[in-house]
Amino acid sequence: MSTLNLGILAHVDAGKTTLTERLLFAAGVIDKIGSVDDGSTQTDTLALERQRGITIKSAVVSFVLDDVTVNLIDTPGHPDFIAEVERVLSVLDGAVLVISAVEGVQAQTRVLMRTLQRLRIPTLIFVNKIDRGGAGYDRILKSIAEKLTPAIIPMGTVNDLGTRRAGFLPFAPSDAEFTGRLAELLAEHDEALLAAYVDDEDAVSYDQLSATLATQTGRAQVHPVYFGSAIIGAGTEALIAGITEFLPSVGGDSDGRTDDADAEDDGPVSGTVFKVERGTAGEKIAFVRMSSGTVRTRDRLRFGRDKEGKVTAIRVFDRGSAVQRASVTAGRIGKLWGLADVEVGDQIGEFGGVSEPGGRAYFAPPTLETVVVSRSPGDKGALHVALAQLAEQDPLINLRQDDVRQEMYVSLYGEVQKEVIQATLERDYGIDVTFRQTTMIYIERPVGTGTAVELLGKEGNPFLATVGLRIEPAPIGAGVDFGLDVKLESTPLYVYKTVEEFRKALDKTVRETLREGIYGWEVRDCTITLTSSGYNSPGTTSGDFRKLMPLVLMSALQQAGTVVCEPVHRFHLDMPADTLGAILPVLARLRAVPDTPTIHGVSGTLEGEIPAAQVHEFQQQVPGLTRGEGVLESFFDHHRPVSGAPPTRPRTDNNPLNRKEYLLHVLRGV
Repeated sequence: MSTLNLGILAHVDAGKTTLTERLLFAAGVIDKIGSVDDGSTQTDTLALERQRGITIKSAVVSFVLDDVTVNLIDTPGHPDFIAEVERVLSVLDGAVLVISAVEGVQAQTRVLMRTLQRLRIPTLIFVNKIDRGGAGYDRILKSIAEKLTPAIIPMGTVNDLGTRRAGFLPFAPSDAEFTGRLAELLAEHDEALLAAYVDDEDAVSYDQLSATLATQTGRAQVHPVYFGSAIIGAGTEALIAGITEFLPSVGGDSDGRTDDADAEDDGPVSGTVFKVERGTAGEKIAFVRMSSGTVRTRDRLRFGRDKEGKVTAIRVFDRGSAVQRASVTAGRIGKLWGLADVEVGDQIGEFGGVSEPGGRAYFAPPTLETVVVSRSPGDKGALHVALAQLAEQDPLINLRQDDVRQEMYVSLYGEVQKEVIQATLERDYGIDVTFRQTTMIYIERPVGTGTAVELLGKEGNPFLATVGLRIEPAPIGAGVDFGLDVKLESTPLYVYKTVEEFRKALDKTVRETLREGIYGWEVRDCTITLTSSGYNSPGTTSGDFRKLMPLVLMSALQQAGTVVCEPVHRFHLDMPADTLGAILPVLARLRAVPDTPTIHGVSGTLEGEIPAAQVHEFQQQVPGLTRGEGVLESFFDHHRPVSGAPPTRPRTDNNPLNRKEYLLHVLRGV
């Protein structure tokens, strides 16, 4: 039996959790469809999720459609929890993007679709809520084509739109208008099909078109679109048929699908940890998508960078629940116990390691941060432990401790996430906390090239090591890249097993150091090269390199100089045309950069860039500026250099910006 790891993604309130319930009901896993409002759904199990009626944590549930085992992953739709979606994307075989037939394409929908396309994840589109007043068909299709992708093909039409009698009517293979549109779309990526269709339209059968549609959908070149209502069941039967027919599954035999699943089961162990949670006894549980091989209980696994653990228990998702099993095989998702040091992003098995740190993320990192303060001074230690455990589950929380001020910072996507952290700390850890004012997170980028070196045995260097570094600017979005430009004999291979192990150890120190640059912000988009290395055998230890690297790196960074950059959003505003004159001065005051407006009679659209720090104020003013008719969408787009004096952030005491002060700390044994 083949396996499909399927993600359900959507803007908040589009109805993806209800769609998940409908699919489980259709597969016979549940006897009654749960309600998001009543808090009775299968995947929203957290008390906070049921209380708020939103998905906060991704959840996995398994069922069988025809001969395909579907591991369905329900993801959050609220932008504050986009990090959960981030981790799921790496394990998906396909996705269903849910859009509301009333609200249409929304800001988060556009962000999700761009990411699915960039990662070439095969995606079906399901337009939900056709039974609601204000639902559209042609309008929604036009919006999808304009805002998401023109490479879509509606698989049917609707009747009784906007009523409880609404239904989805799949196009028949004999529908010449449908097959004509389908052939034209598919021909854009298939020259042979184009030639055959131009030569004789009747010579191209629907079976041929359907097979080509499966191939191109599997390659993420085209996207079938279904309409329906998850709450009343309209259109879901057609969607289920589309999932099994057009999305690729491990062990299937259609083009673009992975064959010979048994060979994969016998191959080398390889998998990805996409989620970590804590059990009732506080133990770590790793959610792993297996890409090859088989993991069995009592196996010793390598994972991450040079970490090992013994698997003590395995649960595999099967028909609605996680069932105790002796093994988990290629293509499946399992929960593994016993890996005490496991982290989100770890690769398990022969191909070990982690997702390249500092590499380009699927979504923008958080742009806000706040100080978490325990109301009871005696809870400070427990608070640090609790936040560290939350950061295990969500690394983008980016827990940062200021040892000088005895303060703990966490990164955030928004205020809702802050409320969830507060409630989680109180419910799960018994810690009552408050927060300081939320502030913006900036970044630093090098503006020039800087070099520095500390030589073993020279005055001012208390370490038994030589380290020379060069830092250079890298293209925007490149992240941090660290490499070696030293001779083999200069690397202490009696300390490190291989040159690559040496590089990885220094790479980790580099990234930890660059969390706080000259102005206190994380440094990104740069290339660091080790230009000098030396040691004194057998006295030199890994600690000598680990302690000397930050000193040299910060000296090089000071020489290069950095520019502080602020997060910028891209905005899209639909408004009455006659309100444009009132809007433009406000945007100018908010340091926004609007594009040329587009006017269509009495309505208009305006796009542009606006600093993330000003988005909330603009959102508050839009109703008054547009007589309540304006609709604003915004999403993070990039960072740009700030104007005027760069904002600074207090640095923690682990950042050796002041060379003399740092050396004094080291010499005193701090």
